[in-house]
Amino acid sequence: MPFHKYRPFQPIALPQRQWPGKVIDRAPRWCSVDLRDGNQALIEPMNVDDKLRMYELLLEVGFAEIEVGFPAASRSDFDFIRRIVDEDRIPEDVTIQVICLAREDLIERTVEAVDGAPNVIFHLFNATSELQRRVVFEVGRSDIVDLAVQGTRLLKQGLSTLDSNIGFEYSPESFTGTELDFAVDLCSAVSEEWGATADDPIIVNLPSTVELATPNVYADQIEWFATRFPHRDKAVISLHTHNDRG
Repeated sequence: MPFHKYRPFQPIALPQRQWPGKVIDRAPRWCSVDLRDGNQALIEPMNVDDKLRMYELLLEVGFAEIEVGFPAASRSDFDFIRRIVDEDRIPEDVTIQVICLAREDLIERTVEAVDGAPNVIFHLFNATSELQRRVVFEVGRSDIVDLAVQGTRLLKQGLSTLDSNIGFEYSPESFTGTELDFAVDLCSAVSEEWGATADDPIIVNLPSTVELATPNVYADQIEWFATRFPHRDKAVISLHTHNDRG
């Protein structure tokens, strides 16, 4: 094994961490991502009929929030979403969620997919990690912030045509590989552009898109972010966990 290629993940400076002693005293919100992230893990992805059967099962289980796809990236996802909207298969007490990159053409396509749905969470994301910025995109922090803010602005314009109850979620993709101070600054800029309030909070998702360290490090990252995010009273902190390390 070429162990010399790998360095240990740097620990988070959080000597007064509180999470080990916390107790869950109220039910969390659960959002199923089986139809989107789960589908991506299949050797043979589900077709529209398969997705419909899975969707009906999730409703039967009792999920009130269901991520139904990435319609701008998948024709199958787009067709499936249009089917459940057009056939009135979304209960009034259920919110569907769609995910989209912060690009104008993809935002327009995603808005088209959910037109007519009663309750929608629009989940916007873009690449943020140090590695992605340096190697893949060759851009700086400010470029990533500009992209996310511009995407949020375009989304607000596109959603103005919908007659739906709208929620907004933002993910700094590869949060676990993103500098924490930058993640805070980036999510703050997006929250301010969206205009989040205590009554209509933004959902800030902190995904472990690629699990780079042990779960305790991820917990430290979450607490570090949550205690320093300046709009915490206007935000719901969401998590997307992975088990890549086994």
